[in-house]
Amino acid sequence: MDTQTRIARTIATEINATPAQVTAAAELLDGGATVPFVARYRKEVTGGLDDTQLRTLADRLGYLRDMEARRATILNSIKEQGKLTDDLAKKIAGAETKATLEDIYLPYKPKRRTKAMIARENGLEPLLRAIMDQRGADPAKLAAAYVTGDVADVKAALNGARDILAEELTENADLLGRLRDFMMREAVVTARVQPGKEEAGAKFSDYFDHSENWATMPAHRALALLRASKEEIVTLEIAPEPEAGQDRAVNMVAAAIGISGDGAGDTWLREAAGWTWRIKLSLSMYVDLLTEMRKRAHEEAINVFARNLKDLLLAAPAGGKATLGLDPGIRTGVKAAVVDATGKLLETATLYPFQPKMDVRGAQAKIAELVARHGVELIAIGNGTASRETERLVGDTLSMLKGKKPTKVVVSEAGASVYSASELAAKEFPDLDVSLRGAVSIARRLQDPLAELVKIEPQSIGVGQYQHDVDQRRLAQALAGVVEDAVNAVGVDVNMASAPLLAHIAGLGPVTAQNIVLHRDANGPFATRKALLKVSGLGPKAFEQCAGFLRIRDGKEPLDASSVHPEAYDVAKRIVQACGRDLRQVMGDAGALKGLRAEDFVDDRFGLPTVRDILSELEKPGRDPRPDFKTATFTDGVEDIKDLKPGMMLEGTVTNVAAFGAFVDIGVHQDGLVHVSQLADRFVKDPHEVVKAGDIVKVRVTEVDIPRKRIGLSMRKDGGGREAAQERKAAPQQKKGKGPRGPMSAGPKSSGQGALGAALMDAMKKK
Repeated sequence: MDTQTRIARTIATEINATPAQVTAAAELLDGGATVPFVARYRKEVTGGLDDTQLRTLADRLGYLRDMEARRATILNSIKEQGKLTDDLAKKIAGAETKATLEDIYLPYKPKRRTKAMIARENGLEPLLRAIMDQRGADPAKLAAAYVTGDVADVKAALNGARDILAEELTENADLLGRLRDFMMREAVVTARVQPGKEEAGAKFSDYFDHSENWATMPAHRALALLRASKEEIVTLEIAPEPEAGQDRAVNMVAAAIGISGDGAGDTWLREAAGWTWRIKLSLSMYVDLLTEMRKRAHEEAINVFARNLKDLLLAAPAGGKATLGLDPGIRTGVKAAVVDATGKLLETATLYPFQPKMDVRGAQAKIAELVARHGVELIAIGNGTASRETERLVGDTLSMLKGKKPTKVVVSEAGASVYSASELAAKEFPDLDVSLRGAVSIARRLQDPLAELVKIEPQSIGVGQYQHDVDQRRLAQALAGVVEDAVNAVGVDVNMASAPLLAHIAGLGPVTAQNIVLHRDANGPFATRKALLKVSGLGPKAFEQCAGFLRIRDGKEPLDASSVHPEAYDVAKRIVQACGRDLRQVMGDAGALKGLRAEDFVDDRFGLPTVRDILSELEKPGRDPRPDFKTATFTDGVEDIKDLKPGMMLEGTVTNVAAFGAFVDIGVHQDGLVHVSQLADRFVKDPHEVVKAGDIVKVRVTEVDIPRKRIGLSMRKDGGGREAAQERKAAPQQKKGKGPRGPMSAGPKSSGQGALGAALMDAMKKK
């Protein structure tokens, strides 16, 4: 089996596709095609692989190609040494993981001078063979004949033989594979607090004396332990369970030697096997399992972040309406910024309704003035410090206004401070105070969350779990893919979009996106998609990738406002001709397209999937996949955690989803936790099955712990039971505040899924 076939078969199994689909997709990606383009416009070629499958395919393609390159390197190395046999070549060809490959290569890998090498140089290898062949003989007597030259005595001779045996065992690929499998099934992770670190590591108190099976440890708990270990609060051990597990591991090592009797040689060999396990193999197994635990936890944390980010980016837009953005603050004042329907800044102000100035009337007058002067239809209030007080101020102001009143909405200000201080914000608003830039961002993210959030590094949006602990390269890669897929799924108005938003369109990048904006500023709006080819740096290949995702409203070509790709315009026009009406009349008229069969428009270039997509797009041109805009209504009189009482029914917005549950903003500056056991009246394995960031949900308050600032919530119809409440007590809580999420308080230790406690203090930390 050649390399490409092997890779295609492996990936096909993992993404539930055929090898032919994988091969076709790989060829497109290798040719410079982007994932969004392939997913949307090359369905016939790939058999309809979606963006999720294609992202996994691209990721695994890189890993497996690296592995194949390593396989070739190992084969060449062993061949050059003159040690490659047919059997060894088959083993190398059959290795399915990098770890297995490296196990096989160990005996042939160039290494520094070892104790075993020195023992061989001193002529002690025959002693080891004699002990193994003469199991009934006393090893000490056999060793006496080897006490010469650099071998000082019998003990030194036996130690040298043991060093040779240990090296052979640690380079035995079959033994390493069996031990690794055994450890992955049965190893226990144990954490112990380091003496004197109890006070400094109080937030990790749940892990001062903790043990758990390696195979079933949840990712968030693994990340907590890894952080506690990194901060030198606890020591970690990964080993077989102490009673019988250690003996089983030693027996596996002994079995590799072939110990079957109880002669003096067997006894010595068994002791050597035990020594090899304790001194050599247990350490290598610890490193292997720790590495795998970290990798597994990182991947899960990255997946959680990616899912939450996708939900946040694809949140419902309020639309193009004049909006007043308010960034709440107490002593520094409430920063206000009005933007028009396109997001252009019109006016800013700073209000001081709270201490120390307490200018409530002045603040209300200014809000009323801004609303009247600019025709404000929406008021976006950041959810940080003084958010509810500001919301009440706005509510009181609106009650005094006559006629149609703006809609007030509390929005997440996660990452707003990061944007405010960014080079991009400084370039856009060079003369505007940093704090006022945050109010602009808050207003715009209500109008169009996607367009505004793409200006912020995804890692700074803060919907992750231990995001700063994971592999930052992998995290950035995964999040960049999420942003790209989200932007292209929605599409972009090329005559309105900012350069940061355009940069995420398939086939474009920061430089080309900036060139589009400069061309637009210099020459006016683009009249057609084809006009994009006049942009510096945007050639035919880039145009092929980006054109279908860029929209031109009210242009010369009606299809330019749709997701129909220019390469398929002739198909769309044949469909329109079959209706016997003008293109502009047909677009958006589902009735005009009734009775048409997609099969009738298939040709040698475009198959059934593309024709069906074109029909759907003609029916609803430029459709937005995001949901309709709606907001949670906070309960009057419930503005602080002290206002909460068990049994209250409230409405709130899901701010974050983790493996252990969902955090919900109910308007009291402190997100409550709906533990996974409380999300539904059924077993829920993954909270994402039930909720996503941005969802509006109804919850019942089940418990309120004011000293530790913990709020327990339930979405179950029965409100949840006592057992579930105990589980939630041990789960991390998320503090609400301006900028970063605050630290979480310590909690009692609990069994099962809830044994998280304060060690997860930063699990959902917002930057």
